[in-house]
Amino acid sequence: MDTSLLEYDLPDELVAQTPVEPRDRSRLLVYRRTSGAIEHRTVAELPGLLGGELVVVNDTRVVPARLKLRRASGGAVEVLLVERVDDNGTWEALVRPSRRLRSGEVVGPVRLREARGEGRWLVEVAGEPDGEMPLPPYIHEPLADPERYQTVYGTAQGSAAAPTAGLHFTPELLAVLDPVRVTLHVGLDTFRPVTESRLEEHTLHGERYAVAAHSWKRIAAAERVLAVGTTTVRVLETVARSGELEGRTTLFIAPGFEFRRVDALLTNFHLPRSTLLALVMAFVGVEATREIYRTAIEERYRFYSFGDAMVVL
Repeated sequence: MDTSLLEYDLPDELVAQTPVEPRDRSRLLVYRRTSGAIEHRTVAELPGLLGGELVVVNDTRVVPARLKLRRASGGAVEVLLVERVDDNGTWEALVRPSRRLRSGEVVGPVRLREARGEGRWLVEVAGEPDGEMPLPPYIHEPLADPERYQTVYGTAQGSAAAPTAGLHFTPELLAVLDPVRVTLHVGLDTFRPVTESRLEEHTLHGERYAVAAHSWKRIAAAERVLAVGTTTVRVLETVARSGELEGRTTLFIAPGFEFRRVDALLTNFHLPRSTLLALVMAFVGVEATREIYRTAIEERYRFYSFGDAMVVL
């Protein structure tokens, strides 16, 4: 697939800078796959749109992983923790500026262990991370409440970014939908732009996932499954193929992919040239997705992490 199909033009003012209150007041574009019809609703109306689908969510929590530190010389260093490697405080991190740093150097609560190229380091962190929320670079407004970059149901701390489709859920909506929970700790590589000219040339690093046996039993038995977010899709389709309830997934879902366990999808509107947009195109179809995005822009939907959502039924 030519990656130019992942491009689209978005007016800057449609990049959501702050979340909607309450969460479920976000707009919801509804796409019916059988007819191609598009409706405009709100997330609060989701229960009335479903036809018995089992809802599955990703219960990961975002780590306050952006550490702004100072070297002994006084120079500023930013450490962004990407993935926990073990239970002894070892993390993979992005560190900048990285060029003059040396293995063994201690910066605040962080000891640099091993440079891995392209600004990536293996580091040791004393205690639990206590930095800022790692908001995406396209969000310029300060976040008044850090919990607004967490889902209300997240319990498994370990992500470098939020599973943003779940940000629309309130406790009241959650009680009505009664979702099954799975876990995938989101890594920054998920959001790394596709720079290759052919989508097939792009690769993903692994991300850790886990599904309880009783949860998978319900998922496997369901007549239809609604995945909340692209990370949930990757967990479900990984387990459907491997049978492994825990591990790492490098599954790259792109057009031509055969879905085995996801029948409906709730997701936000994603960045151009992203693997997340490629996943949506795999589920909906390339031209149908491009038409949905054209409609969303015309209707002035809000885009990206704090933006509105779409559901494909």
